[in-house]
Amino acid sequence: MRLKGLNKAKKIYFIGIGGISMSALAKFLCDCGYFVSGSDETRGEQTENLTLRGVKIYYGANGMRKELHEADAVIYTDAIPISHEELSMAQRLKKTLYSRMDLLSIVCAEFPNVLAVAGSHGKTTCTSMCAHALAYLNVPFTAHIGGEDSLLGNYYATGNEIFLTEACEYKKNLLKLHKDIAVLLNIDKDHMECYDGEADLTDCFRQYCAEAKTAFVCADDKKCKSIGDFSSFGIENPFADYRAVDLRAVGERYSFTVEEYGKPICRIRLNAIGRCNVYNALAAFSAIRSCGYDENKIAKGLETFTAVKRRFEKIGSYRGAAFICDYAHHPREILSTVSTAKGIARKNLYVVFQPHTYSRTKLLLNEFCEVLRGIKNLMIYKTYPAREKYDEEGCAERLAQTVGNCLYAHNVYALKAWLKTTVREGDVVLFLGAGDIYFTAQYLLKELH
Repeated sequence: MRLKGLNKAKKIYFIGIGGISMSALAKFLCDCGYFVSGSDETRGEQTENLTLRGVKIYYGANGMRKELHEADAVIYTDAIPISHEELSMAQRLKKTLYSRMDLLSIVCAEFPNVLAVAGSHGKTTCTSMCAHALAYLNVPFTAHIGGEDSLLGNYYATGNEIFLTEACEYKKNLLKLHKDIAVLLNIDKDHMECYDGEADLTDCFRQYCAEAKTAFVCADDKKCKSIGDFSSFGIENPFADYRAVDLRAVGERYSFTVEEYGKPICRIRLNAIGRCNVYNALAAFSAIRSCGYDENKIAKGLETFTAVKRRFEKIGSYRGAAFICDYAHHPREILSTVSTAKGIARKNLYVVFQPHTYSRTKLLLNEFCEVLRGIKNLMIYKTYPAREKYDEEGCAERLAQTVGNCLYAHNVYALKAWLKTTVREGDVVLFLGAGDIYFTAQYLLKELH
C-alpha cells in the first residue's frame, strides 16, 4: 500500500520517532512497505519496538546520518523547534517535509471511514475503548492511539474499513483531519497559547464537529452544548440521545444501562476504574452504534477494555501501599482522578503532583490552587518543562507556596524520604502528571524496596 499524499516517496525519516503518536505512524508506514528510519533523544519502549521491526534509529546528539540524507520525505513533530539540527539539515537538503499532523491527514485520506476522538480530557481512553469494541465486532480497522493500551498498544491494525484516531486541539491540529464521525468529550482551557481566548478554542471545536458527517458531543458539558445542535451523549441531561442510567459502582468500577433515544437497549459493566469512564464508554458506544453495529456486541467489546498505561495504572506497591500513576495534568483531570483514588483507598491517600509546563501552571494557577487545596497529603514535585524555558511565575515552587499546606520536592531523594516516613499498608500513593513523574515513580519503587 502506498499513500497518495506522500508523492511516491519510499524512504521516510522521522525526527522524534519515539513519541507515542509518531511511533504509531512509523509502525503504520512499516506495514505499508515503506523504508522507515529516524532519531530520538533517548531509547524507550517505542524505539525498541520499532528496532524489532528493522527500523534504524539514531540517538542523542545529531550528526551525519545516512538515512536522513537518503530520505525521500522527513516527518517531524510540533515539539521540534525550527532550530533543531536535523530539521535544519533536512531543509538545507531540500527534503520534502511533513509535520506529524500532515502525515496523519494523509493517512486518514486513504480510509473510507474515519472516526476521530477529540476533547480536552479523555481522548486516549475513549479511543482505546473504540478500538476494543471494533476488535470485538471483527471490523477491519486501524487504530492510531495517543497512549499505550494495555492490550492493543498504540497501534493496532486488522484492515482498512475504519481508521480510528485522536484529534488533538494543540495548534488547532484537529481541523487538519478529515473525519466522518467526530466525538467531542469536553471543552476546557488547555493549550491556550495556541488560541486567541476561550471563544476561539470553543469555536475550533465547533468547526471540528461541523466538518464531520456525524458528530457526538457531551450533553453534560456546558461548552459542548453551546457549539451547536449535534448528536449527544450524557448522564445528567435527560435529553441526551444516548444516556447512561441506573449507574452502579463496585470498587469504582461502574455499570450502567444505555438508553438510545429514551429506550433502554443494553447494559455495560466496565472493567476500567472511575466514573469518568462512563462518559468515555458512552461516547465510544454512540460513535460505533451510529455505524449500525449490534448494541450488545459493542457493549461486550467495551467491557474488554481495562486500562491505558499512565491512566490510573497501578505500577506496584510498597509496604502494602498501592502506587498508582495517572496522566492527569489539568485541574479538572486532577479532581476526577483524586476522587477515584479516594474511593479505593482503605486508609490514607498521598498525592504527588508534577506540573507540566510553566505556561499551563501560570495560566491556570487559580484553578490548580482550588483543586490542590482540597488534597490532604500533597507533595508538589518539580515542574516538567517540556519545550519551555524556566518561568518563576509558573514554576512548581510558586504553585506550592500559593497552595499552602503542602510540601515541595525538588528531587527524587526528597520524594523518597517523604514516602519512606509516611506510607503504610492500606494507603494509596497517587502520582499525577504528564511529564517524567511516571518514570520517577517506577524508580522510587525500586529504591524503596
